[in-house]
Amino acid sequence: MPRTAVHSREESLEKALHLFWRQGFGATSLKDIERVLDMRPGSIYATFGSKEDLFREALDRYAARAISELERVIAANASPLGGLVDYVRMLGGLRDRDETCQACMLVKSLLELGDGEQAASGRVEELLSGMERRFTERLAEAQSEGEIAADLDPERLGRRLQADVVGLRTCAQRKVDDDAVRLLAEDIACDWERLRK
Repeated sequence: MPRTAVHSREESLEKALHLFWRQGFGATSLKDIERVLDMRPGSIYATFGSKEDLFREALDRYAARAISELERVIAANASPLGGLVDYVRMLGGLRDRDETCQACMLVKSLLELGDGEQAASGRVEELLSGMERRFTERLAEAQSEGEIAADLDPERLGRRLQADVVGLRTCAQRKVDDDAVRLLAEDIACDWERLRK
């Protein structure tokens, strides 16, 4: 009997995002995609193109969501540095969220993708650079407003903040106590608050 399900592109893309986030690009087969999206190969190709195209679109969706969350948190605080500190503290509650995975999908993908997936790994690099750039911009604002010392390098600080966020999300993925994740986030947030003049 033929399938009669009507597929929403957005719903299918969301399912694909969670599939790739959970399993990774390499471990996700076309059969997995067919099963999770409940679509035949021809429909998948007609809707999304190749597996690589679907993966890149899922990455873009994930990154847009992450940037939106960052923007929402930092916009709620008049202080540029304070907004970033709030963001780190918010990440301390990662375990309380209903997410597919606690680790960052971009970082998981960066570590997994090999030389054969240069287009996808290049896109991951671009998206990670975009997040780092936003951190750097906010830190430059903090510096121009006199929150942090003039002799500090916002670009270097932005890279360090991204490393802190990646480390925190990696810790949240490990088999550690929820309180350990919250305390680590608090320790990182306090370190960043110490930059305040």
